Amino acid sequence: MSENEADADVEAEAETDAETQSGIQEGDFVRIDYNVRTVSDDRVVDTTRQDVAEEAGIDDDEYDFSPRIIVVGEGHVFPGVDEALTGNEVGNEGTVDISAEDGFGEYDQEEVRTISSAKLDEENRRPGAQVQIDGEQGYVETVIGGRARVDFNHPLAGEDLEYEYEVVDVVEDDEEKAAGLLGMYLQMEPELRIETETVEEEVTVEDEEGEETTETEEVEQRTLYIEASQQMQMNQQWMFQKQQVAQELMDRLDLDRVVVEEVFDGSSGGMMGGMGGMMGGMGGAEQIEEELEDIEGDLEDADVDAEEIVEELDDE
Repeated sequence: MSENEADADVEAEAETDAETQSGIQEGDFVRIDYNVRTVSDDRVVDTTRQDVAEEAGIDDDEYDFSPRIIVVGEGHVFPGVDEALTGNEVGNEGTVDISAEDGFGEYDQEEVRTISSAKLDEENRRPGAQVQIDGEQGYVETVIGGRARVDFNHPLAGEDLEYEYEVVDVVEDDEEKAAGLLGMYLQMEPELRIETETVEEEVTVEDEEGEETTETEEVEQRTLYIEASQQMQMNQQWMFQKQQVAQELMDRLDLDRVVVEEVFDGSSGGMMGGMGGMMGGMGGAEQIEEELEDIEGDLEDADVDAEEIVEELDDE
């Protein structure tokens, strides 16, 4: 093979690689619209579209029907959908068939178990109730006497699915990416912002003689600030996975820190909120103790004769 022919082959391979790498790639943040239906009865089980939800009779006031942000190739969708999105383009639509095995698994009769109904809260001792027993999610099938039959299979186990999707856009903005990831984990998108700050950092350097010294230098630091509302703080997914979520945000968005700012508003104050505010202004436990002692002293000094009061009322 001549040198020119070898160069031509290299160029052809490079062009082929470039074509292969065109379009959406693994690791890209993509916003998609989708509908998921069961193949057996064409039932909508998940959707991002309000009109489809209304037509299917899905009524959830707290659910935000809008396109979702996912990271391609990271298991945020079914494997077959990840494959279909790779190399795809914005605006394209498609349908992927998901077998039960690749979806929520085959139905396992052994996952239907009989337990003591005492393990169920009283309000959940009825067919159809969703329950959690020893860390497992399940649905009550029957309750007879002191025994309950609970199905621990996923509600869609054994169902082949049809996944329709449309690629809305590729997300480039880091704040949008952060909001999308949090929305995927928490089913809510908190207020957030990314700030680049200049901070002083101590570094160890060696002088010409090889001796180490410590110097201070200014470095830029990217920080994601998340406003954690009370709703977010009570979110179980966040409570149990906040460290994992924060690490993923830092890794994917090249962040140095994630700062969570707790937010308390007046709409959920109530008795405890009022007491907390009052006690916070008292200056700590010692001052509270002093205040209580003063109150007790005042009560002791207040010599009230009940019989005397009754006599005065009779005289009137």
